[in-house]
Amino acid sequence: MTKIGILKEGKIPVDKRVPIIPSQTKEALEKFSDLEIVAQTSDIRCFEDADYTNVGIEIVKEVEDCDILLGVKEVPIDNLIPNKTYLFFSHTIKEQSYNRELLRAILKKNIRLIDYELLTDENKTRIVAFGRYAGIVGAYNGILTYGKRYNQFKIRPAHECFDLEDLKTEYQKVKLPRIKIAVTGGGRVSRGAMEVLDGMHIRKVTPAEFLENLYDEPVYTQLNSRDYNKPINGGEFNRNEFYKQPENYESDFLKFAKVADILIAGAFWAPEAPVLFKREDIIRPDFRIRVIADITCDIEGSIPSTKRSSTIDDPIYDYNPTDNEVEAPLKDEGNITVMAVDNLPCELPRDASTDFGHEMVNNVLPHLLGEDKQEVIKRATIAENGKLTERFQYLQNYVDGK
Repeated sequence: MTKIGILKEGKIPVDKRVPIIPSQTKEALEKFSDLEIVAQTSDIRCFEDADYTNVGIEIVKEVEDCDILLGVKEVPIDNLIPNKTYLFFSHTIKEQSYNRELLRAILKKNIRLIDYELLTDENKTRIVAFGRYAGIVGAYNGILTYGKRYNQFKIRPAHECFDLEDLKTEYQKVKLPRIKIAVTGGGRVSRGAMEVLDGMHIRKVTPAEFLENLYDEPVYTQLNSRDYNKPINGGEFNRNEFYKQPENYESDFLKFAKVADILIAGAFWAPEAPVLFKREDIIRPDFRIRVIADITCDIEGSIPSTKRSSTIDDPIYDYNPTDNEVEAPLKDEGNITVMAVDNLPCELPRDASTDFGHEMVNNVLPHLLGEDKQEVIKRATIAENGKLTERFQYLQNYVDGK
């Protein structure tokens, strides 16, 4: 018998999402005979304790007797229970300095850490993610920010909407001038973003049309890696080479920055890859973008104006490119207004949790509770038996503080 505990989220600011919603726990118990599930009592979840007890899930204060513990965001170090298996987003694989102590504690406490971000199928496609809702809320927030910056219209913040259907009722209030919106990325995030733009009846055009044509209505385009990266030494873009050797490429994004008004950044970025643009590019007179919704939220990453993350309650700030400083929002026309909320799916927690939990039950639990013949769990395991696994040995210097 394997016992799974659904954790109360402990990270601040609070996260209302859950890895498995109440109805899905019942589905999991029916699917896996040697399984028990309990939920740690929580007063912050988008689903209340009673929603779990109503489907027969016991609510508990402590989860020390569980074998596997499911969270969403990083578990606070003081809450980590030794010798357990944990699944959550650890935000350590890019050697994020703010989580070094967390990974050290996981190793010290002999915890088996499985990171949701690393759960993939044989084609390296992620099998569980909140990306769609990051894209939906990120794009919505980007449009909201534009309306706020230029006093064009007012719509409710996403977190004030009950769910996605409620959010959609705000779309009709959006009245955009003939602006151009660039969306980067080709995965779940960008598809979620385009759901919103399509729902607002914003016309989609090709990258070439976006660059060449003028329109009497707002338009957007979707940009994939080949559209804004080029080989340093000339020649054709090669997708496989770009992902294997991104250092051989440089950004070609500025041609889009000269015509776009809003950037919705949803493309995954690795530190070895070219940055989208640089600070000195922003201060050029032909750099047009003035609103950036950075869904990826890589601090000091591919977008220089993302100097810090923002919060659901305080979602935007201004970036002064001349001084390379963050300022209060909507102060100066020369600034870039940045939306960089790093937990966007939290604004629609019920819908986001429902989609995520469905993927957990169908795509993850069979491997986690079975023999893992396809090594889905093995590939996503960062730490085990007090050591980094073979795939993540590169994190040793990070752990050692070097």
